[in-house]
Formats: sequence, C-alpha cells, structure tokens
Amino acid sequence: MTEPPSPRTRLRRGAERGAYDQSTIFEILDAGLIAHVGVQTDDGPLVLPMAYGRDGDTLYLHGAAANHLLGTGNGHDICVTVTHVDGLVMARTPFHNSMNYRSVVVRGKATKIEGPDQKLRTLKLITDHVVANWDESRPVSDVDNKKTLVLEIPLTEASAKIRAGDPVDEDDDVAGPWWAGVIPVETRFGAPYAAADFTGSNPMPDQYRALTGKTPDER
Repeated sequence: MTEPPSPRTRLRRGAERGAYDQSTIFEILDAGLIAHVGVQTDDGPLVLPMAYGRDGDTLYLHGAAANHLLGTGNGHDICVTVTHVDGLVMARTPFHNSMNYRSVVVRGKATKIEGPDQKLRTLKLITDHVVANWDESRPVSDVDNKKTLVLEIPLTEASAKIRAGDPVDEDDDVAGPWWAGVIPVETRFGAPYAAADFTGSNPMPDQYRALTGKTPDER
C-alpha cells in the first residue's frame, strides 16, 4: 500500500484493504461499466449512475448538455465511485456478513470540455470503454456533439479498497455449527440480438459477438 495522495483520500476504516497505486486504481476503473457520480446541488446532494471512460490519469463523464448533475458539477469538486461486487461473504452471524469487492473513489474538480474536437475524442473514449463500436456506427453529427456535455476529472486524488477471502468470525463462533463461506457473484454478457426494427444490411460487429460469455473484466 502506497501513501494516499491527499488526506481526504486516506482510508480510515479497513485501512489495510486500501491501495493508492495507479496500476490498481486503473485496473479497477478499466474493468467497470458504471460510475456513480455525486455532486452538491442547491437541492442537496445528488448521485447518479453514468458511463465513463479513462485516458491516462484523467476520467471522463458525459451526458446531455442540459444534464443537471454534470452542469452543477462543472467547476466544482465532485465524487466518482466505481464498484465491483465479487462475492457475498456469509458469516456465522449476520453481524459479520460482508462482501468481497473492488472499489475506487475519485475526488477532484470537474472541468467542462469545450472544444468540439476534444469532445469527440473523449466521447469515443467513453463509448469504446463500454464496447468498441464508435467506428462501426453512424458518425456523430455536429448536432449530436452540441447536445452533449463532457466533464473531465483528474485521477490525482483517488483510492482503491479491496476485500477478498473468507468471513472473519469470532473465535467462539468458529467452533459452532453454523455454515460460513462465500457465494461468488459474476456479471456476464449474454448473446446479442438485433433490434425489432432493424432493417439494415450491415452485419453484427464482431466485437459484439466476442463479448458473449465474458465478464466485464474480460473485455
């Protein structure tokens, strides 16, 4: 475990599960699909799930130009979290039930990307992070670009937290009759199918079919 980049990213509870090195943080982010983004609005805190992309030590978020959360977050500190649940940890007492997980918390100032060319570049990053289909689809128009808001946030203030392994029970409970163990959790891509109104002539892109049976980590 390296040192945290700032006091507010230091793990306090379960600090032994923390990691601050970029390789661990990037690996967790790159394996995810959804980020939960939190901002402080005039109506109070707001958290929404969003697709995202990463390039180097910068994270990108996008939404409609009128998106309230992103518009509010522009120029202010926001919080972004990405979490993978790898298993349910069932202890001998519910008090010690837990989950095996990998998570990242990012804090920092969000900045709106203004230039249309830079916006297109980051939108491609976000799209292809989920599944690479930017070059297989209708090109994005100027109207599409104008309707979209993209924020960038540096990954300089980020921390990871990881739990793996068996339940941690009281010594007296370990000798008891109660079952304890782990129930693995997996998310997999199913077989793709065409939209009901699809009448085009282009075949399904190979990268869609290649996802079948894979977990997000295996993309």
